[in-house]
Amino acid sequence: MDFEIVNGAVASLETECLVIGVEEGAVLSPSAQALDQASQGYLSNLINNGDIKGKSAESLLLQKINGVAAKRILLVGLGKADERHDRNYKKVVKTISGAIKSLSLKEITIALDGLASKTPDTYRQVRHLVEWTTAELYQYDRTKSKKADVYAINKIAILLSDKDTEEGEGALVDGTAIANGMNVSRDLGNLPGNICTPTYLAGQAKELANEYDSITCEILDEDAMENLGMGSLLSVGHGSAEPSRLIIIKHNGGEPDAQPHVIVGKGVTFDTGGISLKPGAKMDEMKFDMCGAASVMGTMHAIAEMNLPINIIGVIAAAENMPGSKATKPGDIVTSMSGQTIEVLNTDAEGRLVLCDALTYVERFKPKTVVDIATLTGAVIGALGNSVCGLLSNDEELCSELSSAGDYADDRAWRLPLLDEYQELLDSNFADIANIGGPAGGAITAACFLSRFTKAYRWAHLDIAGTAWNSAGKEKGSTGRCVPLLSQYLLNQAADEMTDDE
Repeated sequence: MDFEIVNGAVASLETECLVIGVEEGAVLSPSAQALDQASQGYLSNLINNGDIKGKSAESLLLQKINGVAAKRILLVGLGKADERHDRNYKKVVKTISGAIKSLSLKEITIALDGLASKTPDTYRQVRHLVEWTTAELYQYDRTKSKKADVYAINKIAILLSDKDTEEGEGALVDGTAIANGMNVSRDLGNLPGNICTPTYLAGQAKELANEYDSITCEILDEDAMENLGMGSLLSVGHGSAEPSRLIIIKHNGGEPDAQPHVIVGKGVTFDTGGISLKPGAKMDEMKFDMCGAASVMGTMHAIAEMNLPINIIGVIAAAENMPGSKATKPGDIVTSMSGQTIEVLNTDAEGRLVLCDALTYVERFKPKTVVDIATLTGAVIGALGNSVCGLLSNDEELCSELSSAGDYADDRAWRLPLLDEYQELLDSNFADIANIGGPAGGAITAACFLSRFTKAYRWAHLDIAGTAWNSAGKEKGSTGRCVPLLSQYLLNQAADEMTDDE
């Protein structure tokens, strides 16, 4: 499916379906006014008859109209001007995508005149249209014997004025790359644990390196990790027949000596809880426990496709947590790569155990920033629900940059406190640190644990346990978050570094 920008008189556009907006109160948008004039008041008559009122995502499909070149017209309600936030815009996109599916359209032209969002930003509006439409048309059928019927759509055109065309075309490039990255992330997250193993993730990283000249990758096996002293990461996979892996993916877009930005993903490809076994209900969803790793992989795809002019390193700590005969037991003590010893009070708090060694490992890159992404705690869902990610950081500026990027990308994160008062909850009588801090403030104490391994650099943690997948009905599956947030953050970093070089 291709996206393109088109110009010209809206009434003269030849297309299978032309989408135009109607504002609440039955107010015609500029494109709708042009069609109304070309059709000698046809749309005005419809509105006067009350056929459409312009409420958000309301729609009315019209067949061929005299004076208009398009075969069909889809009127879409835009709602009230002061209520056109991202949630309403998504509803509009969902309505348009529904028409693409139900009408089996091969191509469609969208002319919303920049009115679908209350934010007057052509780049943002066009990019979101690309990302959200792609997400609505996503289908997973990798593990089904009967493959999904492929949607007929092969072109989506967006009408812009001449002066907005260049900005719109830039949005198409970035939006397509981010949408593709989200699809990569969703595919990985949706795969079952018997396919998407640590070895499989390593293979996907090698394929990415083969696809893009800017990408190189290195895979550390268990022997290499043992030589580095990664006793914490390795302890998680002891009960599994699947070997653990540390996956390093480098995008070499900047100067060779420029400090890289690093993103680190939790890649627990299936989490039974280990000896601290989880309840059976919904355990199937623990295939999603590698969605942090999927976010890293999807983001590396996106930034490679955009060819960002900075150095970025994606690191994936991959393991499978199983209750085998050699599994780590509650009360065991492991030694991390940093030298700190950890009392494992609960083997189901394993994400922090794989991440802490990865976070120590990335010190060697002398990173400019480090962001880890993990389905780390159920506690973050109790705190924030399923709409926003948890954000904790040891650096105010980095935290602000991530929060702003999330707002712009509509992939939001909300800051939680990372205070010393929570650190003492991790005290252990038998090791330097315990891997859990009790039921209170679980998302915070998990981040406090990670903070013990990130003192050498600017670091932030994104807890995506509430946002990485949907659990209900036909919507069940991976969401592809936080690919938009991370991509926007890295786009901003690239823009800032280019400005500094001028």
